[in-house]
Amino acid sequence: MSKATRATQALDRAGIAYSVHAYAYDPEAPRIGLQAAEALGLSPDRILKTLMAEADGKPVCVLVASDREVSLKRLAAACGAKSAAMLKPAEAERISGYHVGGISPLGQKRRLHVLIDEAALSAGHDAIYLNGGGRGLQVRLRPADLVAVLGARVVPLT
Repeated sequence: MSKATRATQALDRAGIAYSVHAYAYDPEAPRIGLQAAEALGLSPDRILKTLMAEADGKPVCVLVASDREVSLKRLAAACGAKSAAMLKPAEAERISGYHVGGISPLGQKRRLHVLIDEAALSAGHDAIYLNGGGRGLQVRLRPADLVAVLGARVVPLT
């Protein structure tokens, strides 16, 4: 598997330090983020999962710890919307340009608003992991660098 993806290229362009970590992706895993944490021997709160949602019909990218669930009510409130819903897999793939199981918030086809759950960053880890733009590929970077490169808002979502 090539470790050069649109996500890693975006990090390179931004001058962000990161490392790449490959693992054996299990397409049958019920929760991909938890499977990645187990495969890499990491605590689930260090792996952020990328979710594609919509708030009042507008797409948004959401990052939460792999062992947490997004509150759609909180997501809607954070977006100033009346309602929020998760996108169907085909729609998430179309908008992000990535396949489900390999969706990264970095290097998406079009730039979306990105929200990161504040609980995912409050654990005080010096580095976190997120999808690197391919199934079975995670990138490790500093939380502050992730927020900066994505222009993300950190808000309570769980």
